Amino acid sequence: MVEETHDILTFAERREVVALSTKISSILSEVLTAEEYAALLSDGRRLMRNNMPAHDDKGLSEMIMAMRTAVTFAEMVDADRNILLAILFSPFLKSGILNEDEISDRWGADIIALHKGLEEVSKFNNRNSATNQDNFRGLIISLARDIRVIIIMIVRSLVLMRAINFHPDESWVRNVAFEANCLYAQLAHRLGLYKIKGELEDLSLKYTNREIYTQIAHKLNATKRSRDAYIKAFIMPVKEALEKAGLKFEIKGRTKSISSIWNKMRKQKVDLPGIYDLFAIRVILDSKPEREKSDCWLAYSVLTDMYTPNPARMRDWISIPKSNGYESLHATVMGPENKWVEVQFRTVRMDLVAEKGLAAHWRYKGGKADGTDQWMNNIRDILETAEAGPMQLMKNINMDPFGKEVFAFTPKGDLFRLSGGATVLDFAFHIHSNLGARCSGAIVNGRHVKLNYKIQNGDTVEILTSASQTPKQEWLNIVTSSKARNKIKQSLNEEKQRLAELGKESFLRRAKNRKIEIDESALMKMIKKLGYKFALDFYSDLGSDKIDVGRMLNTYLEATTHAVESGHVSAEEFEIKHDEDEKNESDVLVIGEKSINGLNYKFARCCNPIYGDDVFGFISSDGTVKIHKTTCPNAANIRSRYPYRVIRADWSGKSGSMLPATLKVVGNDDIGIVTNITSIISHEPGVALRNISIDSHDGLFHGYLVIGVSDNRQLTTLVKKIRTVKGVKDVNRV
Repeated sequence: MVEETHDILTFAERREVVALSTKISSILSEVLTAEEYAALLSDGRRLMRNNMPAHDDKGLSEMIMAMRTAVTFAEMVDADRNILLAILFSPFLKSGILNEDEISDRWGADIIALHKGLEEVSKFNNRNSATNQDNFRGLIISLARDIRVIIIMIVRSLVLMRAINFHPDESWVRNVAFEANCLYAQLAHRLGLYKIKGELEDLSLKYTNREIYTQIAHKLNATKRSRDAYIKAFIMPVKEALEKAGLKFEIKGRTKSISSIWNKMRKQKVDLPGIYDLFAIRVILDSKPEREKSDCWLAYSVLTDMYTPNPARMRDWISIPKSNGYESLHATVMGPENKWVEVQFRTVRMDLVAEKGLAAHWRYKGGKADGTDQWMNNIRDILETAEAGPMQLMKNINMDPFGKEVFAFTPKGDLFRLSGGATVLDFAFHIHSNLGARCSGAIVNGRHVKLNYKIQNGDTVEILTSASQTPKQEWLNIVTSSKARNKIKQSLNEEKQRLAELGKESFLRRAKNRKIEIDESALMKMIKKLGYKFALDFYSDLGSDKIDVGRMLNTYLEATTHAVESGHVSAEEFEIKHDEDEKNESDVLVIGEKSINGLNYKFARCCNPIYGDDVFGFISSDGTVKIHKTTCPNAANIRSRYPYRVIRADWSGKSGSMLPATLKVVGNDDIGIVTNITSIISHEPGVALRNISIDSHDGLFHGYLVIGVSDNRQLTTLVKKIRTVKGVKDVNRV
């Protein structure tokens, strides 16, 4: 292999490939039959001689990654035949060098199923799932189909994290570290792969906060000798006492992971010397199955006879194991020098599960995930109705299945496991979504409680329901589980959708009865102006009678009428024609009574020209001519950028059509000043007040008046009269 890739492998890579090949050969020789092993070696030599995928950088990288993953999987999880072969064959299958049918026939269809699962995941696992919601959701759903794929991806994440130290692309490294910590470390925790979880969290801290990681590592190294001496001194008398009790055991001492220490430092707001459980002692008992629990409790009693225990730190996961299968008895005792020491008691079987994960030893043996795996079902429930972004999805997956657990019973004696802090409403949704939706309260230990009652360990909970009960918005503040939260949101959205359909139907029917044609774009503008971000919310409020349909139709009519009067003029009302007297001059347009060329025009809203203003025309992309004042703020830009689309325009005929003009009035905020202004406008012949808005601040008022006038001379006269009103400081046309 080294000879075949000599031209593209560095010396260090050649050494690694040789070492990996040796390890893989040793591992496979134990899980394959002699015939299978010989056939695999023969296929391997053939691939090396002919067209192995290592003759390009990408193929080489994928092959080395597969070898590292296979070795790490065997060392940290299990030497499973199908999984190891699927990992090793994947780069060759992906490149087309190996044929799926051939592999299926020779090695089994399950290997191809695993390969396809990994390929499905690779579609989404492009290292930007931290920012891409669809990729992240697709990745999780793909993982959730086969628990073995989850375990492979966890190991692959660890292999990648080990390899990217000092990678030049810091942004990419941080994304990889984020995904490893928030996704794969949590999945590893849930599956009992604690060693992998700890290393992933440590590496993630190293890549995202190298300074803190280095500081803690240096402090641990500086105190290692004294710490080891203390552990040795603590273990010696414990060992003698356990031997006297007739127990067979092994004792190990270990320091907590750097990430765990950092989390405790932040949580407890102390420096490294203030962490009282900086290290832990593990007593692994060699017990027969029927004596496992009794031996653990015997060892516990021996320890607590020697050292004073801390009852608040006692953890019993032997009587009721964690949902990932973890079994252990934890005690924290006051050791020599008044230091707290955590001691864990477990059997060899329990330690095997704790070290390599329950799933690694029996969960995946039959193929896909067990249908009774409540955690996997919970993950799927989170994904079914999740509408949040990836950060919230990660938070849900992180907080919900992996937190502290409480156990509660139904009146029939069924035991249910929930996350710490769960309420009776969470309990109801945990049993069944329909039960949660109709929950009106509960009876806990014989007494009535409200929906927000937090379940305690050992509670007996009877859920009360009502046929008229439906999920409420405030329920989202009561539940703690993401399953319950997502089911409530789903129900609320369904109810909102139903009300929105009812509201829209009522609105359109009422409009039809009043012979009002609804313009969709104008309606959307009105809805946004009313403060609604989405039309669904507007129609839902209509359907629930929070707003009156008739009043909204009146508002719509006012808005659309104002829009027409403010310059949205149709071709039926105003048209453009060539002046017959000037038809020999090019590009001379006159606003007149009839159209010769069928050109439509509109008055530009940026300047709102009226009869008598100096104007010009601008031909827009849809062929409509927009009429601007020559003093329009946009005139200079239009003439410089589109001179070929500017045409002359003059007013033709006599004035008569009423056009809108906006006046800005500033004055003292005196009683009656607005009445005096509006009185002048109402008494002015041929003038109409279309709209008025007033804002008062610091003794001054600023008013905007939309006036309907026939020409600019009429408007000039009106402005002069308004300026004579007592208290008016300024009047300008906007």
